[in-house]
Amino acid sequence: MTDPRRPATTTDSGIPAVSDEHSLTVGPAGPIALHDHYVVQKMQHFNRERVPERVVHAKGGGAHGTFEVTNDVTAFTKAAFLGRVGRTTDMFARFSTVAGEQGFPDTVRDPRGFALRFYTEDGNFDMVGNNTPVFFVRDPSKFQDFIHSQKRLPDTGLRSNDMQWDFWTLSPESAHQVTILMSERGIPRTWRHQHGFSSHTYSWVNAGGERFWVKYHIKSDQGIENMTEDDAARMAGEDADFHRRDLNEAIKNGDHPSWTFYVQVMPFADAADYRFNPFDLTKVWPKGDYPLIEVGRMTLNRNPENFFAEVEQSSFNPSNLVPGTGLSPDRMLMARIFSYHDTHLHRIGPNYEQLPINRPQCPVHSYNKDGAMAYHHAGAQPVYAPNSYGGPEAGADGRAGEVGWDVEAGELARVAYAKHREDDDFGQPGTLMREVMDDAQRSALVENVVGHASQDVTRAMQLRVVAYWTRVDEGIGARVAAGLGLSNGQAPDAAEMRAAQELVDAHAGRA
Repeated sequence: MTDPRRPATTTDSGIPAVSDEHSLTVGPAGPIALHDHYVVQKMQHFNRERVPERVVHAKGGGAHGTFEVTNDVTAFTKAAFLGRVGRTTDMFARFSTVAGEQGFPDTVRDPRGFALRFYTEDGNFDMVGNNTPVFFVRDPSKFQDFIHSQKRLPDTGLRSNDMQWDFWTLSPESAHQVTILMSERGIPRTWRHQHGFSSHTYSWVNAGGERFWVKYHIKSDQGIENMTEDDAARMAGEDADFHRRDLNEAIKNGDHPSWTFYVQVMPFADAADYRFNPFDLTKVWPKGDYPLIEVGRMTLNRNPENFFAEVEQSSFNPSNLVPGTGLSPDRMLMARIFSYHDTHLHRIGPNYEQLPINRPQCPVHSYNKDGAMAYHHAGAQPVYAPNSYGGPEAGADGRAGEVGWDVEAGELARVAYAKHREDDDFGQPGTLMREVMDDAQRSALVENVVGHASQDVTRAMQLRVVAYWTRVDEGIGARVAAGLGLSNGQAPDAAEMRAAQELVDAHAGRA
């Protein structure tokens, strides 16, 4: 502020500007001249300085950091950035809420996005996950409807708890995620005090060609801390940006948060007859079957220099898979491969991957060219393939590769996943309720469900809420019914309760 050598203001073309205080006018009382291009361009840029917000995960924050390999996993993957203990890779992380818009409070009850980018020598490796190991739906045809049910009504522009429960109680596969959402983990105290998960199943292949199914777990080294509903509501009024501010200030003060990265590894052959479908996004793999294997540690140690350029324009894509990593038959993952790139093209433009935050830290040799905001180009090289003039050639250096899997031929049809012997939408949430949660945690969940289902939720919908939780656990269903002032199957609610239960059961039977 005291440096007298301040630079001269220029236009975006670098031309010195005359004034930032006075427009070009016809005398002191006359109109502004249209040819005052500096003022006009300032207004034009201002009108366009916000790109469309994300449809989901709109509100968030992020930071830069490093990832260090701490355990040898070369038996499972040939990914170069995981190839040696002690190897470090630059990375970027973005955390977010899912349903709320840009101005929403950070402390609402909502899953948190947990997106990671590793700038590897083989290109960007992105992991687009959440702070929960499962999701609400397992088929992409329901994803848009689910998100709409969490957003706003078309007539009032208000969010609706009734609308949310309507979708959830007609979608039994949601029970596992809703159980987590309504538990104490539904509102993490800070982004630093939450775990992250790939949720999806991915694949790895080692240097010998042996293939594995994997799930990623990113465990907070700070430990898990959560907020009560009352504390979260209070903080929403005091500081709507509490999570964003906490991460920024912790890093600024040298309190660099870290997470330990693990994988669960399943041999390829196990998937076919595993007791439930291992690619079902609403299920977890029990750690007794496939224990966690440590991979490395990520540490966030540098705040963005420009929030818009580095957080708002960061664009993750689950199709960014480096050699040694791959996809799985998870239907939701398959759909996201299309959806993420498509939304970035709409939101930021066809050359979003040329932006510094998205640009790989390795050479790029691509035949994609031109388009809005194209900056990097290949110079005098052919613009087509194949060619005879030295242009890049796919597979030329032998590093590329994809992880494939066998597909049993069948009729092209719209059908559910093939059932495995223990596939059941209410089994894992019931186990979570009875065997993982303690009494205090179960009581908190009941209190959260009753509170949520008491706000602008019709009595008919409350009956379905009771039926839904009764399928998860009869005792919890009874406690939810009591909290809502319903009799859970006893007179005078018996007939209505039976009808609600039959409706929930019918949708469970066809899921």
